[in-house]
Amino acid sequence: MVVKSLAKELSETTYPGRGIVIGRSLDGTKAVTAYFIMGRSENSRNRVFVEDGEGIRTQAFDPSKLTDPSLIIYAPVRVLEGDTIVTNGDQTDTIYDYMKSGETFEQALRHREFEPDGPNYTPRISGLLHFENGEFSYLMSILKSNMGDGDSCNRYTFDYANPKAGSGRFIHTYMNDGNPLPSYEGEPTPVEISGDIDEFTNMIWTNLNEDNKVSLFVRYIDIATKAVETRIINKNH
Repeated sequence: MVVKSLAKELSETTYPGRGIVIGRSLDGTKAVTAYFIMGRSENSRNRVFVEDGEGIRTQAFDPSKLTDPSLIIYAPVRVLEGDTIVTNGDQTDTIYDYMKSGETFEQALRHREFEPDGPNYTPRISGLLHFENGEFSYLMSILKSNMGDGDSCNRYTFDYANPKAGSGRFIHTYMNDGNPLPSYEGEPTPVEISGDIDEFTNMIWTNLNEDNKVSLFVRYIDIATKAVETRIINKNH
């Protein structure tokens, strides 16, 4: 596989949907993650990210315009015993609760499947940044329909040990715009990770489609000290 430019991957499609990036900074000292949301409907676009403890949650920008909170209001990021969970839905809570009770990331996600929004059957994408003995590794997952068949769920988990400096993986919900929206295919895309947190944040935000982008979260975690830097950008403000 070829390592891609994240800027190019983002700019070449109008609607990747929601996306997760996880990797390691170019200097090797930071674990990096980003999560963005996009929207085509008024309900989807009527959102912002807000900090919530060590994580974040979505909330309606204009509560009077909120029509259906079921798939758009959730906590995308939570922290459990120093590990960071990042997802595109309320499976964040599923992972948190089951891991807290002793199950693994993969076992926790067996309790869930894709979103009940046929005919799109939007995939649930999830990531876990794990820190142990001064080392950093990460997992990514996608739960998707079986080629658009809403009666069958395919579950894939990807495990990245000792990630290299300046590299990461990018997974998102849709391959591009369409009706129905085509689910993401293949393993997470290898991408370059470069710049400090502000440069990386700006690069992602700038390359997301102007009409459809809604919010972006980026976090750099110092692997040695666990010190955290976070950036949030909301189109609605």
